[in-house]
Amino acid sequence: QVQLVESGGGSVETGGSLRLSCAASGRSFSEIEMGWFRQAPGNKRVFVAGVKWSGGRRYNAFYADFVKGRFNTYRSNGGNWVHLQLNSLTPEDTAVYYCAAGKDLDGGSDAEISHWGQGTQVTVAS
Repeated sequence: QVQLVESGGGSVETGGSLRLSCAASGRSFSEIEMGWFRQAPGNKRVFVAGVKWSGGRRYNAFYADFVKGRFNTYRSNGGNWVHLQLNSLTPEDTAVYYCAAGKDLDGGSDAEISHWGQGTQVTVAS
């Protein structure tokens, strides 16, 4: 069974940090884009960060503008895990964070997202 399983969510105070992880299983995802979306209460799900395979063992990360250098994403375990380091968190970062795999993650549409994780809650207290 192909699935993405997230871990690492939780509650922190403003200015704190968290690291989210997503493990892919059931097939190799090493050459597929993987990344993160988030959905805050009452809002639509939006792209946060992604990592694209660029050949060999090389990966390139890309981010939504609102990340502003606070978040860092990277792959591990042969490209089948993706992580999101969240730093300098604010209450506006409170959301359910979803791992995703597919194509064109930052393209503004979910049409080419082939797999989603179940989501993990991040809550930032003021």
